[in-house]
Amino acid sequence: MFETIRNHKRYLMGFLMIVIIPSFIFVGVEGYTRFDSKGAAVASVDGKKITQPEWDQAHQIESQRLREAMPTLDAKLLDSEEARYATLERLVRDRVLATAAQKLNLFTSDQRLARELQQNEAIAALRKPDGSLDMEAYRTLVARQGMTPDMFEARVRADLSQRQVAQSIVSSGFAPTALAAVSLNAFFEQREVQVARFNAADFAARVKPTDAEIEAFYTANAPLFQAPEQADVEYLVLDAASLQKGLTLNAADVRAYYDQNAGRLAGTEERRARHILLTVPAGAPAADKEAVRVKAAALLEQVRKSPASFAEVAKAQSQDPGSAANGGDLDFFARGAMVKPFEDVVYALPKGGISDLVETEFGFHIIQLTDIKSPPQRSFEAMRPEIETELRQQQAQKQFAESAEAFSNLVYEQADSLKPAADRLKLEILTAKGVQRQPQAAAGVLGNERLLAALFAPDAIDKKRNTEAVETGSNQLVAARVVQHFPARTRPLDEVRETVRLRLVAQRSAELAREEGDKQLQAWKAGGAAAGLSPVQTVSREKAQGLPQPLLIAALSADPKSLPAWVGVPLGDQGYAVVKVEKVLPRETREARALGQEVQQYSQWWAAAESLAYYDTLKERFKARILVSEPKPAASIAR
Repeated sequence: MFETIRNHKRYLMGFLMIVIIPSFIFVGVEGYTRFDSKGAAVASVDGKKITQPEWDQAHQIESQRLREAMPTLDAKLLDSEEARYATLERLVRDRVLATAAQKLNLFTSDQRLARELQQNEAIAALRKPDGSLDMEAYRTLVARQGMTPDMFEARVRADLSQRQVAQSIVSSGFAPTALAAVSLNAFFEQREVQVARFNAADFAARVKPTDAEIEAFYTANAPLFQAPEQADVEYLVLDAASLQKGLTLNAADVRAYYDQNAGRLAGTEERRARHILLTVPAGAPAADKEAVRVKAAALLEQVRKSPASFAEVAKAQSQDPGSAANGGDLDFFARGAMVKPFEDVVYALPKGGISDLVETEFGFHIIQLTDIKSPPQRSFEAMRPEIETELRQQQAQKQFAESAEAFSNLVYEQADSLKPAADRLKLEILTAKGVQRQPQAAAGVLGNERLLAALFAPDAIDKKRNTEAVETGSNQLVAARVVQHFPARTRPLDEVRETVRLRLVAQRSAELAREEGDKQLQAWKAGGAAAGLSPVQTVSREKAQGLPQPLLIAALSADPKSLPAWVGVPLGDQGYAVVKVEKVLPRETREARALGQEVQQYSQWWAAAESLAYYDTLKERFKARILVSEPKPAASIAR
């Protein structure tokens, strides 16, 4: 069901987050502009310059955010000229959206601000057992961002206002069904192909490198045979999880928490409903939609006259393939399981009640509430373990917030040892050997890019000083120091001779495979017997049939005007392939429901394109200019 586009939905959303939607509230455009405004201009928006120091600070903040979100991200990517330029583009984008929000008088109400703050997990964790916010912990939290609560809330308000600029376009975008169908059918068309593979491994026996060739390959590719830079280190971890172990709870506090939160802790109410669904394809003409509404209204009148017949009517008339056979029964579900308009009606109905027509993205629903399951009241003793766990988490987070500043100061002010911080905060000094500059998957906190960058900085290596306190996760700080450092070195040839030989054999084998494949391709194009090809198979973007991506793209990109079409496809170290395209076939027929969902997702892509176009218009309107040259893509290195 539109698997290719749906599987890439998160990449689209990530793209929108980077290109359109303003930075997260803990960064914000204001965070980029409150630093020293002196320095050379690198960009301008609406006549106001963006300076080099602002760019540097923005990249530092952005790099930190990305490291926290993706701990295994290669630090070299963040330090590249391309990454720095991308930060400048985002900084310009934020300025453009901020200017647009101001010019268009887009403001955020106090109520909307309050909802946003309530949904912030970091803030929600600071609530006391009675539900009130621990203001001291809140001040400490935002102080770590260099702000007061008023400054932080002003930033959130500004970011919400800016977000409206892009969302107004995203939420209103649509594509007509006919237009979407043309594009989708072309994108998912099928082709009958035959394939011949020339695998590099099949040519390995023909490659017998001499000692001189092995030595020459080793000399030319020395970086491939290096022992990585390493260090033996010791480190301290301050986190809320470890602080929980030493906490002792007051029995009265546990009981009070139960009395105040028993309903919430017991669980959520579930409801059981059945429904009749008449679907409306996305982008359907108004007349078609009205016809469905009229039919649904007639069914509603019928079941209201005879509520006991609801299941029979649903079985006969409902177009929901998942529930129609069961009389429309959806079983028990809690809040959050259904789309909001549907859920809101279900939780407003009395038991046995039948709703008015409910319109959702799927069509028109008639809903009957059949049962309500309330969570059983649990005793204090039964819930005590859960309550103690929750209280420990809350108190540990509060204690972490109180200890974080002391931890950061101690490892910085007494930089020759981690012991003062360990003694003061009752932490254990941990050790690790062979820590590499590049993150390793099983390295835990020592796999954090920012921590590794600090650990392998000249000051830490040469003077054996503590690193700064680095935030490696939510409510987690780490400081480390190098005990012994081992620089990177090229391993002697005798130590890596077999590895060198295998690499050389692999490279030569791939070259032979490409030569043989290209030779055979030319023979087939000239009319030679097409022996050695696989049986005919039908492939498309939805059904790759196990073909490697480069091979599939080559088959689908071949010119269909003159068939059969022959295409040679280099597969890197794997060798070479030849694909023969025999026939072009239309896409398989789709069910109406599946097509409707595809059109809806296609509309989202269309809305994304419109948003980008709107942003380009805003850039021109507010004369957004980047005054530094865009870096050229790094040239690929042929082996």
